[in-house]
Amino acid sequence: MGHRAQGNYKLLGTYSWYVPDVAGMFLLLALLLVGTVLGSLLASPFLKIYGQEGGMEYATLISYPVMFIPPMIYAAIKSRSNSLKYQGLKLDSNHVTPLGWPLACLMVMLATLSTSLIAEPINALLPEMPEWLEETLGGLTGGNFWFNFLCVSIFAPFFEEWLCRGMVLRGLLGRKVKPFWAIIISAAFFALIHMNPWQAVPAFILGALFGYIYYRTGSLKLTMLMHFTNNTFALIIGHIESLSDYETWQDLLGQMYWIYFGVAVLIVALVMLAFKKIPLMRKSGNCDLLPSVLSDVDPI
Repeated sequence: MGHRAQGNYKLLGTYSWYVPDVAGMFLLLALLLVGTVLGSLLASPFLKIYGQEGGMEYATLISYPVMFIPPMIYAAIKSRSNSLKYQGLKLDSNHVTPLGWPLACLMVMLATLSTSLIAEPINALLPEMPEWLEETLGGLTGGNFWFNFLCVSIFAPFFEEWLCRGMVLRGLLGRKVKPFWAIIISAAFFALIHMNPWQAVPAFILGALFGYIYYRTGSLKLTMLMHFTNNTFALIIGHIESLSDYETWQDLLGQMYWIYFGVAVLIVALVMLAFKKIPLMRKSGNCDLLPSVLSDVDPI
């Protein structure tokens, strides 16, 4: 019992015994909005001191992680209470056999970059992005590199994957929602928290890919790596001055774009087929089961 209780207080293990249903998913979203307001209040002094342009990086650095504090506190309290009487479901498992970690990591990174390329023609159907939003997003990828790296490449993959895959998708799978619909709903949730269609469309497409990989492996580490890959690639591209005149990959690649598009589709298909070879422990996916802290019964 002592060993299991100790595991309950590990960072991701803290949340293993809270498996939210659909109502819990919306409650987490509401708490995220509360955190957004709280983060804005805490960040506002920096905007007043340094101005809108000079203080935005500091404000974002503070407000972004703060917005996740209310849902994380709530989920931790619920999990610790549930751990005394209910079975848990790990947020982060390690089912990558027969691929192995090096190959699995390489494949998901390639699939992520390929999916970003595939999503571009769909995003092109949207109306032109408002200037204020374009400037805001440009500041996240074209401002101070290290401030942006911390927010975009470290904070976003950790917190958003914790919420969208670790809580929402794991909760839906654990509540016996059919895997296809669980992946689609969690991808829609991922799109929703981006709060605008120009980010939501690629977020939904990427979220579906992230969700499939999580379903097959149970690994939050892999989806965090995928999220990191997408965001860091965009960050690096945003700091290459020679590419600043190109708004899309189609602008940059010209007629060759559709050749790359075809290659990207093939890469994603092959990666999904490769991960399909990972045996499923249960129809609901490969998140490992955990016993109640007070139980002496091994996970089934």
